[in-house]
Amino acid sequence: MAKKISKKLLHSARYTALEAVERINHGGAYSNLLLNELIKKNQVADKDTGLLTELVYGTVSRKRLLAFYLAPFTTRAKRIDNWVQSLLELSVYQLIFLDRVPDHAILNEAVEIAKAKGNPGIGKFVNGVLRSLQRNGVPSLTDIADPIERLATEISLPDYLTEKLVQELGVEETRKLGLSLLEPSHVSARVDIQRISRESAIEQLQEEGIEARLSDVSPYGIIADKGFLAGSKLYKAGLLTIQDESSMLVAQVMRINPGEKILDACSAPGGKTTHMAALLEGEGKITALDIHEHKLKLVRENAERLHVSKVVETKELDARTVDKHFAQEFFDRILIDAPCSGLGLMRRKPDIKYQKRPEDFKQLPKIQREILESCAPTLKKGGILVYSTCTITSEENQEVTAAFLKAHPEFEKIDLVVNNVLQPAIQDKMLVLYPEMLMTDGFFICAMRKNDK
Repeated sequence: MAKKISKKLLHSARYTALEAVERINHGGAYSNLLLNELIKKNQVADKDTGLLTELVYGTVSRKRLLAFYLAPFTTRAKRIDNWVQSLLELSVYQLIFLDRVPDHAILNEAVEIAKAKGNPGIGKFVNGVLRSLQRNGVPSLTDIADPIERLATEISLPDYLTEKLVQELGVEETRKLGLSLLEPSHVSARVDIQRISRESAIEQLQEEGIEARLSDVSPYGIIADKGFLAGSKLYKAGLLTIQDESSMLVAQVMRINPGEKILDACSAPGGKTTHMAALLEGEGKITALDIHEHKLKLVRENAERLHVSKVVETKELDARTVDKHFAQEFFDRILIDAPCSGLGLMRRKPDIKYQKRPEDFKQLPKIQREILESCAPTLKKGGILVYSTCTITSEENQEVTAAFLKAHPEFEKIDLVVNNVLQPAIQDKMLVLYPEMLMTDGFFICAMRKNDK
């Protein structure tokens, strides 16, 4: 089949976008990992990578809405191959949400791809569907009678997840959250302010044509508005690393002092590990755990690049067995950045919302509580345990924390040391940061001190 496809088409942003969307939708590939692979494989020109990224993320994040728009024009088709449906969704995304490319160019390339990848008959089908949609316009969301289904279609989330969010947040807040996930994410980086100020970092990045600004969320963060941070001299020198602003808050709330012994129970790929390590200022030790050695390799590589490997030690271990491998009251600080559903990452990884199932929210809290139970005895009296997740569901956040505190009266929540801009996200001494609030990842943090009770 590939022999039919011209080199020009094969290397194009739209053909590569179709390959990416198809693999994400039906092959289980992760969007953030797949794009770089396909850019190299298909030799997509640098000038087209921005469009490619926009096409893939825009189409995947709006998949349910695009399918709804297409439905009236494809109902008579006996069978539509998955890749043809993906091509139609990709084309409708461009027609409705992008205005840089003329409609006729979008249709022509869609037909060309359909004929090259399939046959002339599929080309005619794609042309007919898209021209009918152009003539008649897309259906109205008001045609959907059920309010949850209507909202879920509008924000392209599964019904069960939309209903869950409505129960917790209400209809309007769920709509705001869902619509915010359709906005492009920004790239942020954590600066090692022990070695260079954020202001100096921004000035040096400017010399490389990278436009960046200070983060309002984290005193360690900068946000790139233009340019490739991971290709900068500062990145290569280990003076900054790519990390979401919300993730930078974890080390900050742990109140780390040089010389302390710290456990990072679920450490990979090492963003928070290396942040905590920098705060140790060369004195102390972080024991970084993960159940997979290949993930621990990432932690070690990050620690080496960021010049903190002296204080980072990795250990392949299931965090649910910490109490069997370490003495009681061994650590001064413990971070449990627990395995979770990852729903706070839906803007950067839109495929997550289609991969999760309702049963995940029953199994994950069990694992999270087991990790807390195992780590708690190894914390010194007066020490701080931080529980965090990159998700937004109460079952994995507030309910897990409440169950742990009820079973362990020796622990109490403490105030979180965060910027004033984050105060609206503080609820009962817990940070509940939804993605629409500050356009970061969704995140949860609770800090607890172990007392003498």
